[in-house]
Amino acid sequence: MNRLQFETSPYLRQHMHNPVDWFAWKPEAFEKAKKDNKPILVSIGYSTCHWCHVMERESFEDREVAEFMNDHFINIKVDREERPDVDQIYMEACQIISGGGGWPLNCFLTPDGRPFYAGTYFPPKPAYNRPSWLQVLGNISRNFQQRREVVEDQADKLTEMIARTDRTFLPNQLPDLADSALFTPAMMDDIYAGLAKSFDKLDGGFGSAPKFPGVMSLQWLLQYYYFTGAQAAADHVFFSLDKMIGGGIYDHLGGGFARYATDRAWRIPHFEKMLYDNALLVSLLSEAYSLSQSAYYKKTITDTLDFIEREMTSPEGAFYSALDADSEGVEGKFYVWTYNEITAALGNDAAEFCDFYGVTPDGNWEHTNILWQPHKLETFAAERGISPPELSDRLDAGRRKLMALRDQRIRPGLDDKILLNWNALQCTAYAQAYQALGLDAYREAALRNLRFLQQKMTQPGKLDLFHTYKDGVAQYDAFLDDYAFYIEALLEAYHITFDTAWLDAADSYADFVIRHFLDEETRLFYFTAESRQDILMRKKELYDSATPSGNSTMVTNLLKLGILLDKPAYREQAAAMCRQLADSVTKYPSSFSRWAIGMSALAYGMREIAITGAHAHTEAQALLAAYLPQKVLMSTTETNDNYPLLAGKIVGADTNIFICKDYACRLPVSNLAQALQLLKPERL
Repeated sequence: MNRLQFETSPYLRQHMHNPVDWFAWKPEAFEKAKKDNKPILVSIGYSTCHWCHVMERESFEDREVAEFMNDHFINIKVDREERPDVDQIYMEACQIISGGGGWPLNCFLTPDGRPFYAGTYFPPKPAYNRPSWLQVLGNISRNFQQRREVVEDQADKLTEMIARTDRTFLPNQLPDLADSALFTPAMMDDIYAGLAKSFDKLDGGFGSAPKFPGVMSLQWLLQYYYFTGAQAAADHVFFSLDKMIGGGIYDHLGGGFARYATDRAWRIPHFEKMLYDNALLVSLLSEAYSLSQSAYYKKTITDTLDFIEREMTSPEGAFYSALDADSEGVEGKFYVWTYNEITAALGNDAAEFCDFYGVTPDGNWEHTNILWQPHKLETFAAERGISPPELSDRLDAGRRKLMALRDQRIRPGLDDKILLNWNALQCTAYAQAYQALGLDAYREAALRNLRFLQQKMTQPGKLDLFHTYKDGVAQYDAFLDDYAFYIEALLEAYHITFDTAWLDAADSYADFVIRHFLDEETRLFYFTAESRQDILMRKKELYDSATPSGNSTMVTNLLKLGILLDKPAYREQAAAMCRQLADSVTKYPSSFSRWAIGMSALAYGMREIAITGAHAHTEAQALLAAYLPQKVLMSTTETNDNYPLLAGKIVGADTNIFICKDYACRLPVSNLAQALQLLKPERL
């Protein structure tokens, strides 16, 4: 076994039996590279990555290949989920060199860590218009030994280009407009027009294959509908969700969503299940349910959270990272069915089940069947002359039988490391699902997770957080998105408890982020704290990818905390960040949708709600169950002058609901219906 046996990352441990003499990303690797005057190969992936598994089997387990790698390189393995800062730098190198990227990412460095060549998957023999892995290794080694000046020059130029990419989405000159003139409803209309160009009106979502859920864009569209009444925006959200839930990207037996679909119609998933996708989709579905009261969305929320509880939750109340796409070395094997397997399991009920879920004798994918829904339940039931509840019960019975059989199969690999950022997203999802559905189990799951994060992911005697935890060991200083998503979860914890300690904690961490991550020149946050010393450079993550960026999330956090705590500096910091990205958000809304959500708070205003009285918390929960974007809410059953929304408000037996703007409140109302009427947006 190599050095990776001493690591906790499941991805690194997958490689501990390789004949390659792998190092982890640690100083000893760079010291040895300098001492031996060898180039460094840093190979980056993650545990559920299909092509990472393929390249390991083909090349890293091959003794001849490993011998060449060991003789000519210092070889470092990196889990991109454990060290996203390392991945970020060298992925940019790959994109600059090749115009593309992906994983496995294989990047070649000088002994001091500067990249000079990068690529993704390389086959064992020349194929797909790519050289073999050994050919790549040979060429790199020869160039490093025989053309060192060229290599050093290439490394210098590439490093300079990587350093400049942070400015790609920033303006040469900031807009010379007041915030009220820059962030306007007209700007939101422009963002909508940009997003609408990429609507897939046939199959929902955005663009063509491969199809990713696009959660933040859909969340922004719901908000745009709420503030403008643009029905087409809401219709596209509901249409997209219906298509996803009915597609093969959704697990119709066990609940939960796969990472993306390889086809336009959502039928063929890439089978890995990621914690963050399911967390974000539950948050979106909770918002969609609050607006629509759709039983379809409610069932999807409960089934997905059942999956999270059953398969992705540790005994300590933390959440695991991912389930692999592969089992027994075959992609999707755990999830697909032959026609004969289903008919044998369901007998006389098989025909109806197969018709409903698109199952055919020849298979709908590689001679097997992925379950999906070609028909709406109501339509299918009407065609057969039965009621939808009766059909639903029959399908449920069939699903239970197949689920019992599936549970006997060899399961996909579980990446059981605990990541702070993804746990915070899932914690927020549970809190929002509780607000929408009112199920106490969701509230407890959120609070239990927060207790775990406080106890296990906080550095002793400090505010500083750890990024990852496994086998009792927490390590690696937390990154910007760890703090941003954690602050967001703390704000949601207040909504499900009305305990102001959560707000005070969120304030402490917001201040921490400003002190340790802020770039004073751009007013944006670095991805790493100033204490991080083992990377080539500090970078900023600006655009939203599969998860929101830490910067865009901090915008919303700071806007809310600025009002809740009367801290104008927080609001000014958020506005300064938005000024930097205003042009890019308008030009590329699908890549900056979480930014657009923050900017809509500036355009439409943040509603301020204070509820007092003996039954204030009950009324607050009812209000939180409604779809009310861009709000801050405080509730108290006793006098509390420590927070500006509550200060000066006498608390008695009667419920008083105050709707305010800039702390100036209208006369209070006493019930939910009156409050909702006052909160209706003034549509232009």
